Amino acid sequence: MIYPARGVIRRDGGLYALEKALRRRGFAAVAGADEAGRGACAGPLVAAAVILGPAEVPELADSKLLTPAARDRVFTQVLRRAAAHSIVVIEPAEIDRYGLHVCNIAALRRALAALPVTPDYALTDGFKVDGTGLPGLAVWKGDQFAACVAAASVLAKVTRDRRMAELDAGYPEYGFGVHKGYVTAQHSAALAEHGPCPEHRMSYQNVARAAERRPAGSVQGTLV
Repeated sequence: MIYPARGVIRRDGGLYALEKALRRRGFAAVAGADEAGRGACAGPLVAAAVILGPAEVPELADSKLLTPAARDRVFTQVLRRAAAHSIVVIEPAEIDRYGLHVCNIAALRRALAALPVTPDYALTDGFKVDGTGLPGLAVWKGDQFAACVAAASVLAKVTRDRRMAELDAGYPEYGFGVHKGYVTAQHSAALAEHGPCPEHRMSYQNVARAAERRPAGSVQGTLV
Protein backbone atom coordinates (compact mmCIF):
# COMPACT_ATOMS: atom_id res chain seq x y z
CA MET A 1 0.00 0.00 0.00
CA ILE A 2 1.37 3.42 -0.95
CA TYR A 3 1.26 6.24 1.56
CA PRO A 4 1.95 9.92 0.83
CA ALA A 5 5.35 11.34 1.60
CA ARG A 6 5.53 13.07 4.94
CA GLY A 7 4.77 16.76 4.88
CA VAL A 8 3.51 19.57 7.06
CA ILE A 9 0.03 20.96 6.46
CA ARG A 10 -0.68 24.15 8.34
CA ARG A 11 -4.09 24.22 10.02
CA ASP A 12 -4.44 27.84 8.97
CA GLY A 13 -3.90 26.87 5.33
CA GLY A 14 -7.60 26.78 4.57
CA LEU A 15 -10.28 24.12 4.34
CA TYR A 16 -8.95 22.67 1.07
CA ALA A 17 -5.22 22.63 1.90
CA LEU A 18 -5.04 19.01 3.08
CA GLU A 19 -6.82 17.61 0.03
CA LYS A 20 -4.71 19.71 -2.34
CA ALA A 21 -1.58 18.38 -0.67
CA LEU A 22 -2.77 14.79 -1.07
CA ARG A 23 -3.63 15.37 -4.73
CA ARG A 24 -0.15 16.76 -5.35
CA ARG A 25 1.15 13.44 -4.02
CA GLY A 26 -0.93 11.48 -6.51
CA PHE A 27 -4.12 10.78 -4.54
CA ALA A 28 -6.67 12.14 -6.99
CA ALA A 29 -9.86 10.97 -5.26
CA VAL A 30 -9.76 11.96 -1.61
CA ALA A 31 -12.80 10.92 0.41
CA GLY A 32 -13.94 12.42 3.68
CA ALA A 33 -16.23 10.66 6.16
CA ASP A 34 -18.07 11.95 9.20
CA GLU A 35 -21.11 11.12 11.33
CA ALA A 36 -23.98 12.84 13.11
CA GLY A 37 -25.95 11.68 16.14
CA ARG A 38 -23.17 10.10 18.17
CA GLY A 39 -24.14 12.05 21.30
CA ALA A 40 -27.90 11.59 21.01
CA CYS A 41 -29.94 9.12 23.05
CA ALA A 42 -32.70 8.81 20.46
CA GLY A 43 -32.82 8.48 16.72
CA PRO A 44 -30.31 7.02 14.29
CA LEU A 45 -26.60 7.47 13.82
CA VAL A 46 -25.96 8.80 10.31
CA ALA A 47 -22.63 8.66 8.50
CA ALA A 48 -21.72 10.15 5.13
CA ALA A 49 -18.73 10.02 2.81
CA VAL A 50 -17.89 12.55 0.09
CA ILE A 51 -15.37 12.89 -2.72
CA LEU A 52 -15.45 16.51 -3.82
CA GLY A 53 -15.12 17.65 -7.40
CA PRO A 54 -12.71 20.32 -8.65
CA ALA A 55 -15.00 23.25 -7.81
CA GLU A 56 -15.16 24.58 -4.27
CA VAL A 57 -18.50 24.41 -2.47
CA PRO A 58 -19.97 27.81 -1.51
CA GLU A 59 -20.34 28.36 2.26
CA LEU A 60 -18.81 24.98 3.07
CA ALA A 61 -17.80 24.64 6.72
CA ASP A 62 -18.15 22.28 9.66
CA SER A 63 -21.89 21.58 9.91
CA LYS A 64 -21.92 22.63 13.58
CA LEU A 65 -20.76 26.13 12.59
CA LEU A 66 -23.55 26.66 10.05
CA THR A 67 -27.12 27.80 10.62
CA PRO A 68 -29.87 25.34 9.63
CA ALA A 69 -30.64 27.42 6.53
CA ALA A 70 -26.97 27.52 5.53
CA ARG A 71 -26.65 23.76 6.09
CA ASP A 72 -29.55 23.16 3.73
CA ARG A 73 -27.91 25.33 1.06
CA VAL A 74 -24.56 23.58 1.47
CA PHE A 75 -26.29 20.18 1.44
CA THR A 76 -27.74 20.97 -1.99
CA GLN A 77 -24.42 22.28 -3.28
CA VAL A 78 -22.49 19.23 -2.06
CA LEU A 79 -24.92 16.89 -3.82
CA ARG A 80 -24.60 19.00 -6.97
CA ARG A 81 -20.81 19.38 -6.99
CA ALA A 82 -19.43 16.21 -5.40
CA ALA A 83 -17.78 13.61 -7.58
CA ALA A 84 -19.34 10.94 -5.33
CA HIS A 85 -21.22 10.69 -2.07
CA SER A 86 -22.92 8.11 0.15
CA ILE A 87 -25.10 8.19 3.27
CA VAL A 88 -25.51 5.36 5.79
CA VAL A 89 -28.13 5.18 8.57
CA ILE A 90 -27.66 3.04 11.69
CA GLU A 91 -30.91 2.52 13.59
CA PRO A 92 -31.18 2.60 17.43
CA ALA A 93 -31.69 -1.17 17.68
CA GLU A 94 -28.31 -1.81 16.04
CA ILE A 95 -26.64 0.69 18.38
CA ASP A 96 -28.19 -1.11 21.35
CA ARG A 97 -27.03 -4.48 20.05
CA TYR A 98 -23.42 -3.68 19.19
CA GLY A 99 -22.59 -0.50 21.12
CA LEU A 100 -22.08 3.06 19.98
CA HIS A 101 -18.36 2.99 19.20
CA VAL A 102 -18.58 -0.21 17.15
CA CYS A 103 -21.51 1.22 15.20
CA ASN A 104 -19.76 4.55 14.73
CA ILE A 105 -16.70 2.95 13.13
CA ALA A 106 -18.88 0.56 11.13
CA ALA A 107 -20.99 3.45 9.82
CA LEU A 108 -17.92 5.34 8.61
CA ARG A 109 -16.53 2.17 7.02
CA ARG A 110 -19.85 1.45 5.30
CA ALA A 111 -20.13 5.01 4.03
CA LEU A 112 -16.66 4.81 2.45
CA ALA A 113 -17.43 1.39 0.96
CA ALA A 114 -20.74 2.64 -0.47
CA LEU A 115 -19.13 5.40 -2.54
CA PRO A 116 -19.76 4.75 -6.25
CA VAL A 117 -16.17 5.87 -6.94
CA THR A 118 -13.33 4.07 -5.14
CA PRO A 119 -11.26 6.63 -3.23
CA ASP A 120 -7.48 6.76 -3.39
CA TYR A 121 -7.28 8.07 0.17
CA ALA A 122 -9.69 8.48 3.10
CA LEU A 123 -9.88 11.20 5.72
CA THR A 124 -12.07 10.53 8.75
CA ASP A 125 -13.14 12.87 11.51
CA GLY A 126 -11.35 11.91 14.71
CA PHE A 127 -11.62 8.13 14.54
CA LYS A 128 -9.28 5.72 12.80
CA VAL A 129 -11.30 3.39 10.59
CA ASP A 130 -9.73 0.01 9.88
CA GLY A 131 -10.82 -2.45 7.25
CA THR A 132 -11.35 -0.02 4.37
CA GLY A 133 -8.46 -1.27 2.25
CA LEU A 134 -7.48 2.38 1.75
CA PRO A 135 -4.61 4.51 2.97
CA GLY A 136 -6.11 7.05 5.31
CA LEU A 137 -5.78 9.44 8.16
CA ALA A 138 -7.92 10.27 11.18
CA VAL A 139 -7.96 14.05 11.46
CA TRP A 140 -8.70 15.71 14.80
CA LYS A 141 -11.60 18.10 14.18
CA GLY A 142 -11.43 17.04 10.56
CA ASP A 143 -14.73 18.73 9.76
CA GLN A 144 -13.00 22.06 10.45
CA PHE A 145 -9.77 21.35 8.55
CA ALA A 146 -10.66 19.15 5.55
CA ALA A 147 -13.25 20.16 2.98
CA CYS A 148 -14.37 16.62 2.12
CA VAL A 149 -14.90 15.83 5.81
CA ALA A 150 -16.84 19.08 6.27
CA ALA A 151 -19.00 18.14 3.28
CA ALA A 152 -19.65 14.71 4.80
CA SER A 153 -20.55 16.34 8.11
CA VAL A 154 -23.19 18.47 6.36
CA LEU A 155 -24.73 15.50 4.53
CA ALA A 156 -24.87 13.48 7.74
CA LYS A 157 -26.24 16.31 9.88
CA VAL A 158 -28.94 17.45 7.45
CA THR A 159 -30.04 13.88 6.74
CA ARG A 160 -30.32 13.13 10.44
CA ASP A 161 -32.11 16.39 11.27
CA ARG A 162 -34.68 15.68 8.58
CA ARG A 163 -35.19 12.19 9.97
CA MET A 164 -35.70 13.62 13.46
CA ALA A 165 -38.27 16.08 12.09
CA GLU A 166 -40.17 13.09 10.67
CA LEU A 167 -40.00 11.34 14.03
CA ASP A 168 -41.25 14.50 15.72
CA ALA A 169 -44.44 14.22 13.70
CA GLY A 170 -44.92 10.65 14.93
CA TYR A 171 -43.88 11.23 18.55
CA PRO A 172 -44.71 14.90 19.21
CA GLU A 173 -44.58 14.50 23.00
CA TYR A 174 -40.76 14.21 22.96
CA GLY A 175 -39.84 17.35 21.00
CA PHE A 176 -37.49 15.55 18.59
CA GLY A 177 -37.80 18.41 16.11
CA VAL A 178 -36.25 20.78 18.65
CA HIS A 179 -33.46 18.84 20.38
CA LYS A 180 -32.94 16.19 17.66
CA GLY A 181 -32.74 13.38 20.22
CA TYR A 182 -29.92 14.86 22.28
CA VAL A 183 -30.15 15.09 26.07
CA THR A 184 -31.72 18.41 27.04
CA ALA A 185 -33.93 19.48 29.93
CA GLN A 186 -36.96 19.27 27.65
CA HIS A 187 -36.04 15.79 26.44
CA SER A 188 -35.30 14.55 29.95
CA ALA A 189 -38.65 15.84 31.20
CA ALA A 190 -40.47 14.10 28.34
CA LEU A 191 -38.66 10.85 29.08
CA ALA A 192 -39.62 11.09 32.74
CA GLU A 193 -43.26 11.73 31.88
CA HIS A 194 -43.80 9.37 28.95
CA GLY A 195 -40.99 6.84 29.17
CA PRO A 196 -38.95 5.96 26.08
CA CYS A 197 -40.40 5.26 22.64
CA PRO A 198 -39.06 2.74 20.08
CA GLU A 199 -36.75 5.40 18.64
CA HIS A 200 -34.80 5.73 21.90
CA ARG A 201 -31.51 3.93 22.48
CA MET A 202 -32.44 1.57 25.27
CA SER A 203 -28.82 0.78 26.15
CA TYR A 204 -28.24 4.37 27.30
CA GLN A 205 -28.41 4.83 31.06
CA ASN A 206 -30.82 7.77 31.06
CA VAL A 207 -33.21 5.91 28.74
CA ALA A 208 -32.95 2.70 30.75
CA ARG A 209 -33.70 4.59 33.96
CA ALA A 210 -36.76 6.18 32.36
CA ALA A 211 -37.95 2.75 31.23
CA GLU A 212 -37.55 1.34 34.74
CA ARG A 213 -39.81 4.03 36.15
CA ARG A 214 -42.65 3.13 33.77
CA PRO A 215 -45.19 0.36 34.48
CA ALA A 216 -44.42 -3.01 32.90
CA GLY A 217 -45.33 -3.09 29.22
CA SER A 218 -45.69 0.67 28.88
CA VAL A 219 -42.44 1.37 27.00
CA GLN A 220 -44.00 1.26 23.59
CA GLY A 221 -44.61 4.69 22.14
CA THR A 222 -47.29 5.41 19.59
CA LEU A 223 -46.35 6.27 16.02
CA VAL A 224 -49.14 8.31 14.39
